[in-house]
Amino acid sequence: MEIHNTAAWYFAVINAVAIIAYGWDKLCAIRKWWRVPELTLLGIAAIGGSIGALVAMKLFHHKTLHLKFKYGVPLILALQVAGLVYLHMPR
Repeated sequence: MEIHNTAAWYFAVINAVAIIAYGWDKLCAIRKWWRVPELTLLGIAAIGGSIGALVAMKLFHHKTLHLKFKYGVPLILALQVAGLVYLHMPR
């Protein structure tokens, strides 16, 4: 049961990090500051923050026109869901 708690905490934290990173990048874009690299934003989504990334994209109206984000983040989420389904299939 401890593994499930750890996983839940991990996903909560990484998705919060995704929302913060996308929000920070939006602020930096508006103020013409140094930006968060796109690879970093996509990497956060890839390591479990895809839901937070999608929420942030909608919330901040950020990266929604960039094809690698518009299609890449939902694809990452779909692959993550498929992986979880596969891991939980009876053997």
